[in-house]
Amino acid sequence: MLAAARHQIILERLLAEGAVQVSELSERFGVTPKTIREDLEKLEEKGLLRRTHGGAVASAEEAEPMLPLQIPNTKHLSEKEAIARHALRYIQPNDVIALDAGSTTLEIAKRLPNEPLTVLTNDLLIMQELIGKDRIRLVVPGGYRQRNVLIGNEALDWLNRLNVQKLFLTATGIHEKYGLTVFTGELIDLKKAYMTNAREIYCVADHTKFDRAALLTFASLDEVDVLITDAGLTDDAVRRYEGGRATLERAL
Repeated sequence: MLAAARHQIILERLLAEGAVQVSELSERFGVTPKTIREDLEKLEEKGLLRRTHGGAVASAEEAEPMLPLQIPNTKHLSEKEAIARHALRYIQPNDVIALDAGSTTLEIAKRLPNEPLTVLTNDLLIMQELIGKDRIRLVVPGGYRQRNVLIGNEALDWLNRLNVQKLFLTATGIHEKYGLTVFTGELIDLKKAYMTNAREIYCVADHTKFDRAALLTFASLDEVDVLITDAGLTDDAVRRYEGGRATLERAL
């Protein structure tokens, strides 16, 4: 079994049970305890767990579930609402925007006024939110349904032919070393297609996503123009993340 698959299962066990043991995982995966300890060390470095004697426990300050495509996720709702209100400052009538799948971009969709605007999205919940706003041109890629998201080669081929002015991007984790990350590889090509065809890229993420990294990196911090988060991000984190190419903004 590949390390990424082991890491996914370890995190699923932590989410369900709150703790894991090295000996149990070693037997389950058929690998040495040393390999499991290395797995736990890597996951701790990414902020996804805390190692203990003989095992690991879930992080003390749990962010929203670090597993793919949770629907819908209502943790840290007030922070996401603040981020959404802040993001609306960048959206003008007649813009062509893309809303990546996620709970924060869903909050943006809820607050979009019913005015001339073109919105591209692969998130079924966002589609449901916007379908009643008749002045918004809703553009939906093809593909097949994976929980609340449309994915597949049809969607990628189609996205690569579009011109998007502003992309509002989501990530499972944001980390100085690992960049923007997700858990499932199925989302990576879709996110990259969005980014390739967007003139401006805004990453919207609440403060609990920072200093954490999921299993797979899909972009570096330098590929983003603006990072929009909430007031809960610590001053220390602000100093570390605002030194890069991306502008960091905290919504009040």
